Parts: sequence; structure tokens; C-alpha cells
Amino acid sequence: MEPKNRLNHDEHKVQSNISRVRARPFRLTEDRVTLAHGSGGKASAALVEQVFLDAYGNPILSAGGDSAVVAADSIIRDAGSAVAMSTDSYVVNPIEFPGGSIGDLAINGTVNDLAVAGAQPALISVAFILEEGLEIAVVRRIVEDMRAAADAAGVTIATGDTKVVPKGAGDKLYITTAGIGTIQPNLQLGSEQVQVGDRIIISGPIADHGMAVMLARGDLAIHAPIESDTRALNSDVQALIDAAPQVRWMRDATRGGVATVLNELARSTGLGVAIDEQGVRVRDMTRAACDMLGIDPLYVANEGTFVAVVPAAQTEAALQALHAAGAPEAVELGQVVEEPAASVVLRTGFGGTRMVDMLVGDPLPRIC
Repeated sequence: MEPKNRLNHDEHKVQSNISRVRARPFRLTEDRVTLAHGSGGKASAALVEQVFLDAYGNPILSAGGDSAVVAADSIIRDAGSAVAMSTDSYVVNPIEFPGGSIGDLAINGTVNDLAVAGAQPALISVAFILEEGLEIAVVRRIVEDMRAAADAAGVTIATGDTKVVPKGAGDKLYITTAGIGTIQPNLQLGSEQVQVGDRIIISGPIADHGMAVMLARGDLAIHAPIESDTRALNSDVQALIDAAPQVRWMRDATRGGVATVLNELARSTGLGVAIDEQGVRVRDMTRAACDMLGIDPLYVANEGTFVAVVPAAQTEAALQALHAAGAPEAVELGQVVEEPAASVVLRTGFGGTRMVDMLVGDPLPRIC
């Protein structure tokens, strides 16, 4: 009996040692992404714990389930509120550029899609596709940019996923984000609300993001200190809604730029849109780069600028609210007219007009 007792004691001691070792946090020892980081094993756990959870850590995410579980009343606080949901994928090249990165772009883009729907963004999901061989330090920088952007926007990263593809099967990394938010009761947004005589407001200068990314690629013999305008717009949008509660319609002017957004408005309403050339604000350096490349700034992507339609009587209040909220260059861009139907025209400073058509082709690929 005594040898058996001694053996049981030894087994218990060994088991205790094993348990103690297994309880230690996984260590991320590699300095580059490997296929093992997408396998679901220890390497995956180390990447998640020491890169993603270190940056995003919050009670919802740290629960570690297959789904984020959130109390409904923590999101929907007003009876009669609607829920908005949006998703987007980001493949911008390069992944880091003046003024931002694919990380803050992925957060800001989904936040802004929710905001211009009239929603208060609340929760974000994040999914990464990483290319084998990508430096872990780069992943950390992108993740930190996402954390900072989420904090600035007041949203919680609640769930996520990571996959790894073999070297050459991707281009560094891609990100998909999805978000949900709530729309306050009695807010009615949509092209069906737009009326002749309504005013069109734009929140700031255009074309900075697209040109910043184009120049950052280094394919062109052009160098200019242009920075992306990527930022969250939810505070600006809420300020506008508070000042102009009858706001009719909003859209962030991303791919295809302001021209594409306005054409979508004209086509969906069947009404005309007339914009004034003097209302089209483009920074001097950005305009110079566009001119050199033969690109109309109206078609260049933005990541921190939105367009809104408001009743004429609420235009001044809306602009004052935007200026106070952090959009000092917001201006009236034009108005909704009856003719030409379903079209956009630009009124020039010389008294002429020209048609502003939908974008044809893609002069700026992988811009977001």
C-alpha cells in the first residue's frame, strides 16, 4: 500500500506542475505571422491574447465566447428606436499612409456608415485576414490604430476573428468590420424625404484621402504633404441632427467621391441637384495633385467628409452646429432643384453650368 500512496502523491505533484504551466499566458515568440497563427492552436491564442486583447480588452470581448453577448437595453435605450447595422471590408494599399492606416480606416468607415444613417454607433466586430510573413510589429500598429479610433468614436470592439493565408495569397492584411447602432425615434432619413428647395451641405474639404493614398504608393513622381481625412463623423452628425431635426438625407462621400453620392441622390429622388463651384472646397496641395494627374476632385474618395440635405430654413443652424462640433469648413454646397431631373449640374464661377455624371471606371483602385 505504501508504494501506491507514494505514487499517487507523485502523480498529484506532477499534475500540479502541469496545471501551473498550462495556466501561464501563451507567449508570442515569433516576430512574423505564420500559418500556425491561423490554426486555432497555441500560436493563435498567443496572437489573440498578446496583440488583440491587449489592445481591445473589454468585458464583452474578454468573455471569449464565439459570439458577443450584450444586454439589449445597453444598446437600445429609447422605446421605438430602430437598430442599424453596417459592414465593410478594407483592402487599402498601402496599409499605412499619411494621416492614417487601414486600422483606423476600418473603424471610422463603419462608424460613419452608421452615423449617416442617423444611428449612434455602439458595437463593432473586427475580422482580419493576415498574410504569412507579415511582421507582428505591423499588426500591433494597425491594432493600436483601431483601438484609438474606437475610443475616439466611443464604440466598443465586441468580437472578432483572425485568419492567415499563405505568403503570396494576400497582400499584407485585409480587415472586415461590422457595426450596430440605434436610431433615435422620430428621425426620418431617406431620399423620399428630399424636397425641391432643400439645401445641400458638405462637412469639409474633399479629395484628401484619395490623393494621400495615391501619393503614398510611390508609383508617381509627385511628392506632397497631403494627409487622409479619415476620422469618425458621429459627433458631427449628431450635432447636425440636434440643430436641424428635419434633416432629410445624409451620406459619407467615400468611393466615387461627392459626385457619385450626389448622383445617387438625384437618381433615387428623380430630382435635380445643382451645386456651386465655390462650395467645392479643395485644399491647394490636393487640388494641385489632382490637376497633375488629370483627376476631378469631385470623384476622389473621402473618409471624413459627409453630405447632408436639410430644409432651407435649417441650413444656417446646421452649419453653425457643424462649425462648433469640429467641422469648421462645413459649407452650403448647393440645392435640390426640379430640373434637370435625376441629374447633377455644377454652376461655375463664370455663370456657366456643366453636367457632373456618375463615375466611370475606377481611377483610384484599393483606396479604402
